[in-house]
Amino acid sequence: MIRRHCLQAGALLLATLLLAGCASPHYLQLDPRRSAAVPHAGSGQAVTVMAADERDGEVIGTRTGSAMSTAVITVSAHELVPRLQREAERAVREMGFAPTAETARDRPRLTLTLKHLGYERGESRPLLDEARLVAILEAKAVNGGTTYTGTYTSRRTQSYALRPDRDANTRMLNDLIGDALDRAFRDPELAQLLAR
Repeated sequence: MIRRHCLQAGALLLATLLLAGCASPHYLQLDPRRSAAVPHAGSGQAVTVMAADERDGEVIGTRTGSAMSTAVITVSAHELVPRLQREAERAVREMGFAPTAETARDRPRLTLTLKHLGYERGESRPLLDEARLVAILEAKAVNGGTTYTGTYTSRRTQSYALRPDRDANTRMLNDLIGDALDRAFRDPELAQLLAR
């Protein structure tokens, strides 16, 4: 009798912990990397490089898909922007330019801005749920009196039987933003304008 009560109590405790784990918020520390080759257009000239985050807020969605859920997914701007800055500088360097954070009146400049990062629940099917992820980056190049602005969107739909944990969400979002970075810096118009 006592053993049965202990087993029931143990099962109840385990179920409670699993549910609590599913409903817990995720604070993700992202480190997206660009992997695609970039067009080489520069000859060592300096380019001012800046990264920015213009999202409406740092909460990108919820793990349950419900707007009222406490299981929010948060990506901090002050942690992500320096990593976007690093990747933008690396891309500009590989394009043949000398990236700098200092501004100068006649120096070409490139601003990389995270416009949107979203995590939504997609369609549900028997035994499977779905997460829909979207990242939108804007790259704005200015040289002389000419401006070129490109918008680069990366989307991913991920099906799952068990709700993704913190590590899985981090990997998915790193891949998502990494793809948007690849799209941005593969754009030959960006490099050509900076090289003018």
